[in-house]
Amino acid sequence: MLATEPVNSRKTIKGVLKELVLNSEEFTSTLAADGLQLIMRGEATDAQIGGFLTALRLGGVGWKPEVIAALAAECHSKALTPSLETDEISRKDLGMVVDIVGTGGDGWSTFNISTTSALVVATAADLRVAKYGSRASSSNCGSADLLEAMGCTLDAVKPSDVADLLYKNKFCFLFANTYHPGMQYLNSTRRELGFPTPFNILGPLTNPLAPDRAVVGVYSKSLGRTMAEALRILGRRNYAVVCGDENLDEISIAGPSHVWHIRENGDIDEYTVHPSDFGVPTHPLSAAAGSMLEDNKATLQRLLSNRLEDRDIPIRDFVLVNSGFLLFVSGVVKSPREGAELAKRTLESGK
Repeated sequence: MLATEPVNSRKTIKGVLKELVLNSEEFTSTLAADGLQLIMRGEATDAQIGGFLTALRLGGVGWKPEVIAALAAECHSKALTPSLETDEISRKDLGMVVDIVGTGGDGWSTFNISTTSALVVATAADLRVAKYGSRASSSNCGSADLLEAMGCTLDAVKPSDVADLLYKNKFCFLFANTYHPGMQYLNSTRRELGFPTPFNILGPLTNPLAPDRAVVGVYSKSLGRTMAEALRILGRRNYAVVCGDENLDEISIAGPSHVWHIRENGDIDEYTVHPSDFGVPTHPLSAAAGSMLEDNKATLQRLLSNRLEDRDIPIRDFVLVNSGFLLFVSGVVKSPREGAELAKRTLESGK
């Protein structure tokens, strides 16, 4: 993981802002991390936080991979990090830990595909899924909202509980608010600004467990290479950044999707996948639209119990391509098609 230098004791948020606004071409990733650390220590006013976020966006500095990586590393350094070992459980006992997560913000308001795919993968293979997420911000129903509706008490999961939950259930939801308390200083300002900043894409980079492998969705194709470069700087390998051709933060069921695959040696391979590569037909995204919380809950229950209605088939196929791709990236299967077939067998079993 990228190391961050300690904040200069003489550095103030005013000093960071001055460098960012007046000398943006020479603004460094270290200064970006300094600014975020000062904010998370409560040493910045709302106006200064707004200035920091706005200047990162307008100057283009905040979209540089090294700056994004530095901000993510700073978030990690202040996060509550769960231990994956207990007196009874060793890290080896858990095996490979994975995640499937998107930035959100694509405007498509599809069903909770990554959450459902995470549950399918946890059942389908000998993997532990540490699903990182939060409540809805740009859709009707976020991952946390849906899992709470299904009976999960997310606020009750402490960092000390994670290893046991992963070992026994193969799945654990990591609620962003629990593990990144310092981000509370930015939340209200981000909402009031009303436009995307680099912090809109930090979520997938800040899973406190830094999973072994992951599929990360971005809401714009223009961000794909940037996100992959940031992940590489952070030391992540065997991760795949994906974006549907419609600027969807998941593998699309409607047509081609773009992939930036970070290999073990750090190379980033770019390629495209299509639903046909998974052995499933295409469907318009409108057929996989999400709805209000209770409707999404009912859909999820039908999917997991294999009691599908005709209207569920596009959503089922959408889940197959995304869970299948995570199984492929995780090395469980040799092709996306094999991954989708394994996911389909898992859903049909109704486990």
